[in-house]
Amino acid sequence: MSNLYLSISLEVQAALQENRPVVALESTIIAHGMPFPRNVETALRVEKMVREAGATPATCAIISGKLSAGLSTAEIELLGKEGANIPKASRRDLAYLVSQGKHGATTVASTMILAHLAGIRIFATGGIGGVHRGAATTMDISADLQELAQTPVAVVSAGAKSILDLGLTLEYLETMGVPVIGYRTNAFPAFYSARSGFGVDFCLDSATEIASLLKAHWELNFQGGALIANPVPEAHQLDADLIEKTIAEALAAAERLGIRGKAITPFLLAKIENLTGGRSLETNIELVLNNARLGGAVAVALNAQSLRQV
Repeated sequence: MSNLYLSISLEVQAALQENRPVVALESTIIAHGMPFPRNVETALRVEKMVREAGATPATCAIISGKLSAGLSTAEIELLGKEGANIPKASRRDLAYLVSQGKHGATTVASTMILAHLAGIRIFATGGIGGVHRGAATTMDISADLQELAQTPVAVVSAGAKSILDLGLTLEYLETMGVPVIGYRTNAFPAFYSARSGFGVDFCLDSATEIASLLKAHWELNFQGGALIANPVPEAHQLDADLIEKTIAEALAAAERLGIRGKAITPFLLAKIENLTGGRSLETNIELVLNNARLGGAVAVALNAQSLRQV
């Protein structure tokens, strides 16, 4: 799609023009989710995983005021080195950053927007945002959920971040008509662990089945996307009770320091990493790689089905 503010890399552009599968990737995980240089190393490994699955990676960010789908290694390194100096960009921030010619690291919501503008249907990330604990009084609800309800991009994630109120997050998705698909699981994953105590809407056992559901979803002219819940590999998951205790400590620290809004998630993830002695970071990396692998497979399957129809 032609857009004055959109920049698509030559590699991604060629893949789209030749009807080859493409997977969008976010950049908040680079600038705000991990320390340098692990963030850059992980971003490049994630791109490699997508390629090995048979698709083209399109890491998304705002670079000098351009909504960029497909970054160079130098641009990924820029985001990684600058880290928290790069603004975290959700839907509300895009027009400002574009108008000011600034950089921005895309969240789930803004990556979905960039992917849709570029014509990319599949997006792989770590975990989505959702309804925060205590939202009944704070009204802290991630823009990711509304984006899933209105933007036709499927998101592969390890469920929602376990720092959230997962029950209310799923209730919100149900209300907004967003299908939650479990990949080879009936349990909704809780980011660091494979089970949250909540279920998914549908359990599907292959990328082909997921692609068929997505194809039908969009051919029925439903407006929004879908959430594909892919549990963290068992060998890398953390004990659910340990994580819950750690999250409680991190939330208490955030409350004491008065940290709220979009600063809360990176603060909590960093605090959890510190409290777990770095184990949570290793789990985070493994689940992102796992999601990239599935995202690539789903993109390939969806592309094959669409080509057969043509």
